[in-house]
Amino acid sequence: QVQLVQSGGGLVQAGESLRLSCAASGSISSIGTMGWYQQAPGKQRELVAVIGSGGSTNYAASVKGRFTIARNNAENTVSLQMNSLKPEDTGVYYCYAYITPTRVVGGIEYWGQGTQVTVSS
Repeated sequence: QVQLVQSGGGLVQAGESLRLSCAASGSISSIGTMGWYQQAPGKQRELVAVIGSGGSTNYAASVKGRFTIARNNAENTVSLQMNSLKPEDTGVYYCYAYITPTRVVGGIEYWGQGTQVTVSS
C-alpha cells in the first residue's frame, strides 16, 4: 500500500524555524507534483508550496521568501523548511503527492496524516 508519512512540526515562538518532512513508501512507479498545504483554524485547506518532478517550485505569497520546499527523488521525500515563522502560519500541515503506483495505469492523489504547527507570539 502506498502511503505518505509526515514528521516534524511542533510548538515554536514567532521568528523561529521549523522543518517538515514527508516520505512516500510502497510500490511506486513515479511521483509527479509534491506539495504542502495548510489548514489554519476555522479556514479551508490552502496551498503553501508545490514542487514539480523536475524541481520547479511555486509558493503562496504569504510564505514566499520565508519557506523553502525541496524534494529528493531518490528517497521519495519532500520537505518544507519554515523560517521566520509567524502566528498566522499556525495550522495543520498536510503533505501531498501525485503518485502512480506500480501496475496502475494512472496517478492517484495521496495525502499525509497532517502535522500540527503552532507559532506563538
